[in-house]
Amino acid sequence: MPLRAHLLELRHRLFLAALGLVLGAVVGWFLYEPMFELLQQPLQDVANERGSVVAINFAGVATSFDMKIKVSLFLGVFLSSPWWLYQLWAFVTPGLTRSERRYAVGFLAAAVPLFLAGAALAFWALPNAVRLLTEFTPEGATNLIDAQTYLSFVMRLLLAFGLAFLLPVLMVALNFAGVGRAETWRRGWRWAIVIAFTFSAVMTPTPDALTMIVVAAPICALYFVALGVCELHDRRLDRRRAAAGLPRLDGTMPGPPPEPSPGAASEPRT
Repeated sequence: MPLRAHLLELRHRLFLAALGLVLGAVVGWFLYEPMFELLQQPLQDVANERGSVVAINFAGVATSFDMKIKVSLFLGVFLSSPWWLYQLWAFVTPGLTRSERRYAVGFLAAAVPLFLAGAALAFWALPNAVRLLTEFTPEGATNLIDAQTYLSFVMRLLLAFGLAFLLPVLMVALNFAGVGRAETWRRGWRWAIVIAFTFSAVMTPTPDALTMIVVAAPICALYFVALGVCELHDRRLDRRRAAAGLPRLDGTMPGPPPEPSPGAASEPRT
């Protein structure tokens, strides 16, 4: 596919993904109240524990309206995740045959729960992060947190973890599209572990190592599961190409069949 066609396809998929996001945001508009209560719950818990004032502050006249729009868009990302994840799959794997396109069902069945699971893990770590970042407030002082700042912090945390959990699924999608073989992912497993733990340490600003390990371990496990899926796919594809007399995808030819050993018994003559 030429570059122009790729760019047109990208524009088409982005437009469809944005349309789904807008529709999800419309639904999120009506879910604003319970979602806002859920987002500020960690602050209320910290305030109850310390007996001090820790709350969200709306500094401007239109800040509450702006907050509602952003929370609605934030909900739209999660509500429309099956739709925009499908658009991602359709763009990454445009060359699959009709029979191979059924893998899109498996891709969505894995990608959507993983994206939501990553966001849920981030939400689990959110109270510890809020507790740590607000414990430096002096005794007797009031901690009024700007609504925009707090919302941006929570959105970055949840979306970053959700997208991190999608990387193994993207590995499989690229492998199915013939872009990256399992050997490439296997050679970089050490870097994958380093990146996973670094990401966990940066995104979970808590002093304990247990939280970092709990967050990084699922990302590493998903990487190796995706690596196993890519290995199985490459082997099956190599066997299929070898049966047709074609070279493997890495450019090597299948080896000749093994010759019988010199000591092999000959067939008896009649």
